[in-house]
Amino acid sequence: MRIIAGKHRGRVLAAFKGEQVRPTADRVKESLFQILSPRLPGARVLDLFCGSGALGLEALSRGAGSAVFNDISRESLAIAKKNLAALGEEGEISCLSFEACLSRVSGKFDLIFCDPPYREDYLGSILSLVAARGLLTENGLVVYESERDEAPSEGWEIADKRSYGRTVITMFQRRKA
Repeated sequence: MRIIAGKHRGRVLAAFKGEQVRPTADRVKESLFQILSPRLPGARVLDLFCGSGALGLEALSRGAGSAVFNDISRESLAIAKKNLAALGEEGEISCLSFEACLSRVSGKFDLIFCDPPYREDYLGSILSLVAARGLLTENGLVVYESERDEAPSEGWEIADKRSYGRTVITMFQRRKA
């Protein structure tokens, strides 16, 4: 696992051992960030299920202004902290469930990355909490990774959707009135 582009291009990230964790594949990450590149300069990013921090770190490498890293696993956060330190980056870190994080985090985000365990169905809860708390900027996106097509909740629409083998990336935005 590595940083694909930007100021930290090619840097290898500390990763998990074992088969419990499924990091976003480099080819998926590369394609995703090509799509998101116009949105990255100065962006505020939330990596909601951060794992090793790869998505938030890629965003910072490509010019995002700040990032919040959250995961319920202390082991994941230890690796994310290690990766932040290795790259000389800073980020806010929290060890909360996604619901608690979305309920407590302050301010608005340009991008909210959601790469939950594939076996879980968190999309509806995430979109509801993001909408209720007004956590997205006007043109902000919730970027959701799963292994199936995801339908938007009321008040949301799909801005973009891409499939990469069994991985589906769906980008949701608030429906314009």
